[in-house]
Amino acid sequence: MNSGTRRIWVFDWRLLLFSGFFLPLLLGLGFWQLDRGQQKQALLASWDIQRESGDWVEQLRSGVIPGQPLVLAGHYDAGIHWLLDNRTRDGVAGYEVLSLFHPLEAAPVIVNRGWLRAPASRQELPRVITPSGLVQLDVRAADYPVPPVLAEESVPSGWPRRVQKLDQAQAALVVQGMPAFIVRLENRQQPGAFLVDWAPDMMGPQTHFGYAVQWFGLAIALVILTLVASRRRPADSPA
Repeated sequence: MNSGTRRIWVFDWRLLLFSGFFLPLLLGLGFWQLDRGQQKQALLASWDIQRESGDWVEQLRSGVIPGQPLVLAGHYDAGIHWLLDNRTRDGVAGYEVLSLFHPLEAAPVIVNRGWLRAPASRQELPRVITPSGLVQLDVRAADYPVPPVLAEESVPSGWPRRVQKLDQAQAALVVQGMPAFIVRLENRQQPGAFLVDWAPDMMGPQTHFGYAVQWFGLAIALVILTLVASRRRPADSPA
């Protein structure tokens, strides 16, 4: 064997210090994302069971978080609708229609039925056509639509009611006891839906697992680069 090509291990303390700091950090981030993905899988499985049961009262008791799928059975209130102003689609002015809904049990809840085009005149409000009778809705929980910065506005009267925001306190002026969230229709096939094009509310478990693979990949790359940098020929060894 040619001794001139023989390589030996020569570890640089600065490189070891660098790797020793970042390797546990990368591994920790990878395991954290794995844990988040497993938690999200369990949460989605729990949500599926709740949706199949369709028990609105039980869903309220167990606690609801934004993005959670729910099932509602009851009827729309034909007279109470809020028109959330300044909502555009493809440059076209319109409103998001928020309608009061009466479940068969428990207090009413506000349903965001999607986007509705505004009439040509600002002085005119769109006609809100609402299904009558008993309906069942697939929905997802959402926060009340309150922009982070907004000037105070006067409280309008009459229905439908044009608003720039709708918080729980405003809603309570109309109906007492509503939950601390509203719901959005799941898709355009739901009774009473207008244009429903919501962005996904939550990150799926596969996304977390993908991030975990990336962090573990970086950890492996760091180990390999550290080993390669530490394997030198004798002539390259520091004095």
